[in-house]
Parts: sequence; structure tokens; C-alpha cells
Amino acid sequence: MADKQVIIKPAGRALLLAVDSAQLRRDIPEIKSGDTVRLYVKVVEGARERLQPFEGVVMRLRGGGVNRNFTVRRTTHGVGVERTFLLNSPRIEKIEVIRHARVRRKQLYYLRGLTGKAARLKELRPLTSKQLAAKEAARAARVKVATVKETPVTSSDESTNEE
Repeated sequence: MADKQVIIKPAGRALLLAVDSAQLRRDIPEIKSGDTVRLYVKVVEGARERLQPFEGVVMRLRGGGVNRNFTVRRTTHGVGVERTFLLNSPRIEKIEVIRHARVRRKQLYYLRGLTGKAARLKELRPLTSKQLAAKEAARAARVKVATVKETPVTSSDESTNEE
């Protein structure tokens, strides 16, 4: 009994990858920890089905492929509510990213102990076209200065400098 081993053949692995890739959704935006998102979740009540919005901060992302999931936290009437959703679930109708925040860690469990203004995250705002142009010009200037400083001094340049 102990000598029986399960052998996964390459063809079987390819079949699993094909099935997994067929289940992945293409309409999902890129989300990260700290993003504020609004989800529209299908809720079944008896024979009726309706969309229920759920808005909150993404606390963590886990897993990979079809099993990728994320936890969203919101505070309602002073009570924190966390829900975990499968990213590729057919129960999620739509995901909207409302704002991005600057966070320094992947899992934001420390938000559970914070309330009110302390629970706010620093918002990342997209750059305007003028700001992007200024940033590109500054980068080009830095590159130009760096290339000028790095030019090697040849022996013919040294001899002319001594005279």
C-alpha cells in the first residue's frame, strides 16, 4: 500500500491549467491592499435575485489563479464588518475601484483596532498631464547630467589640460 504513488502526467497538468484558465474572469480591475472598492454582489432571496453593493477597504489578497480571494472591511454604525470574496466568483457582478491608498504592507490587520479618523489611509491621486510632463522632464535632465559625469577622461584630454 505504501509503494503506491500518485503520478501527475504533463497532459493532466495541461488539462488542469486549461480548466482553470477557462474559469478566470477578464473583467476584473487590478486591486491591491488599501484600495477602496465597491462590489455588487448577487444576493438570492427566495426566488428573487438582487444586487447588493458592499463598499470598503481591501484588507488582504490571498491565493492565486482561480482560488484568488480578497477581504473587504467596512464600518457601519460603529461596527466593523469583514467579508471575504472569491475574485473570480460568478456571484460578484461588478467591482469598482473608488480610490487607491498608500500602504506599506500587504495585509492591513491593524485597521481592526482603529476607529474614526485614525482608520483613514493616505490617498494616492493620479498625476495630471502637467505633472507627468514635469516628472519626465526632470528624469531626462537627471539622465543627461549622469551621462555627462560618467564620460571617461582620455589621455589626449589630460595632455591638453597640462599645457
